[in-house]
Amino acid sequence: MNVKNCRKCGKIYNYIGGLPICPTCREAADKQFNEVKEFVRENKGASIKQVSEKCGVDEAQIRQWVREERLVFDTDSGIGVVCETCGTPIASGRYCDRCKLELANGLAAAGRRPAQSRPQAPVRESPRMRFLDNK
Repeated sequence: MNVKNCRKCGKIYNYIGGLPICPTCREAADKQFNEVKEFVRENKGASIKQVSEKCGVDEAQIRQWVREERLVFDTDSGIGVVCETCGTPIASGRYCDRCKLELANGLAAAGRRPAQSRPQAPVRESPRMRFLDNK
């Protein structure tokens, strides 16, 4: 049995997996997420700051949901989420479509590269054993 303290409230609980928060805090976080999701759905041009003020949720938490691709804003909303590689504004996630494609192609190419061979020892002229003359 894996017992942990909740990161939010400090209560001890049986940790099963996922976020290190107790079931009560997880339920509250899910409720907040659903509230934010509904607000964004109804107000497509809302910014993260507006959503944070109206729903009472921290801006960092909203940005985390966007990075996890659980929450998607309209591209015209000016949410301020940008691709981590090139800086292009994006609606959700961490990378724009172009950078995702480049990363995928790079990983695929890395998997196809042949293994580098080790340099071989120089070949000797004669494989015979040599003896020194003992007089």
